[in-house]
Amino acid sequence: MSDYKFLDPFTFANGATVRNRIVMPPMTERSAFEDGVVSNDEIEYYRKRAGGVGIEITGCANVSELGKGFEGELAVNKDQDVAQLARLASAIKSRGAKAILQIFDAGQMTNSAILRGEQPVSASAVKALRPDSETPRELSEEEVEEVIKDFGSATKRAINAGFDGVEIHGANTYLIQQFFSPHSNRRRDQWGGTLDQRMNFPVGVVEEVRRVVNKYAPATFIVGYRISPEEIENPGIRIADTLALIPSLIESGIDYLHVSLNQVWQTSANDKTDSQPLIEKIQKVVDHKVPMIVVGQITKPAEAEKVIADGFEFAAMGQELIREPNWVQKVIAGDEDAIRYELSPSDLEELGITTPLWEFLNQGFSKTIHITSA
Repeated sequence: MSDYKFLDPFTFANGATVRNRIVMPPMTERSAFEDGVVSNDEIEYYRKRAGGVGIEITGCANVSELGKGFEGELAVNKDQDVAQLARLASAIKSRGAKAILQIFDAGQMTNSAILRGEQPVSASAVKALRPDSETPRELSEEEVEEVIKDFGSATKRAINAGFDGVEIHGANTYLIQQFFSPHSNRRRDQWGGTLDQRMNFPVGVVEEVRRVVNKYAPATFIVGYRISPEEIENPGIRIADTLALIPSLIESGIDYLHVSLNQVWQTSANDKTDSQPLIEKIQKVVDHKVPMIVVGQITKPAEAEKVIADGFEFAAMGQELIREPNWVQKVIAGDEDAIRYELSPSDLEELGITTPLWEFLNQGFSKTIHITSA
């Protein structure tokens, strides 16, 4: 058995212990039913990948019907969702991983076809700088409060389904990030305007989730938060904004911070003269008050080990765990040469990759996922 530090267990401040520092991050797999109910194929897909990692985080689950971002997406917006979500949580936990449900609202990052004729909503009526985007409707103050409550209700359903935690999706340009962004949030009420006011929505969501967890969950229930450090829009979120938000998130009760990046050591997209990796800037502010999960093209054991050696608590690998569900087990067995780094169409059944996921991977990830020809 290897002596890699990423194989060491980790115990959170709340007492929750995970068996190692490898995380399967949330990834789109588009395999739920039309109404968001978990399919048997999804349950099997996650079960296959739960046998080695310390934490497995599901793809995003919408907290309201207007929060749906794409077809085949998980839902946690109604009590009827709990039964199948419980099967998913059980499948993950049965293989030794902590089961975390990612909860989110797409906001403007959806369209009226996906919402069955309803107009998308957001912090302000500002169109996303994306092809074919639609102008959203600005949420009223009362609706903003209701969306925050939706995150709390979704958390209670996750607790009832037996998950070990939830991850609040404040990244990847979805609704929480839209409220924090000066590009998508042009409000002049308590939910927008100054940097402090733009913090109110993400902090409000964390506080509501924490309130529900403190009331209904066991003490070891984990509350995570995923964040994107920067935006390329102008105006947009800059790293200084993110560094100002993080202390408030920690104070509000998150148990870990998950930094969403395309490449783990990437530097600022806005300041080309700055050579310091974004995660190092964030690490200085977090200062181990909560653990950090970092992600971005980590595939090989040496790359995961560097993350831990550099003081980060968890290394997440996404696309590699699509190709190789048994990555951790092969490392433990000293069988690193057998780790699969390419994905062949002939492997799909063995890997539990559904047709919708396969089509999604081929749309834009064929190079990064290293898909070989049939």
